[in-house]
Amino acid sequence: MTDQASSPSPRHHEAAIETLEHALSVLWRRARSNSHKVAREVHPDMEPAAYGLLLLLQQQEAMRLTDIAANIGIGKPSISRQIVMLESLGLVQKHADPQDGRAQTISLTPAGSQALARTQAARKDLFRTLLEGWEDEELVQLGSLLTKLNASYARER
Repeated sequence: MTDQASSPSPRHHEAAIETLEHALSVLWRRARSNSHKVAREVHPDMEPAAYGLLLLLQQQEAMRLTDIAANIGIGKPSISRQIVMLESLGLVQKHADPQDGRAQTISLTPAGSQALARTQAARKDLFRTLLEGWEDEELVQLGSLLTKLNASYARER
């Protein structure tokens, strides 16, 4: 006889997947809406998709276009258009790559770094408000599970 706690039935597993799919759909819609707001906070003319690109540049400091595209999982033409837009807004800048003079690296400008830092502080404040009644263990568990989900998505690429 199998232990039901360690081996959920296919019906329960399917129900859990359905609940998760619905909850994530709602979360993604809200996140997409919030992305538009966050992007406007960085710069009123910035596209929402460019926020993740700015975060990557903040973490890595300077990257080649091909490395950005590979890291984000979007084609070079799309990344190139975003970089041109961000450069026109004064949020990123291009430099000659010190390892290969023919290539360029892209990094945040001081204004881009400051705008991103302000926006991140505001987002953290929002999360503090949203998660005010949560226990520390719940926050740790949610963070861990979302990290695991993100890793599953990364493996799918």
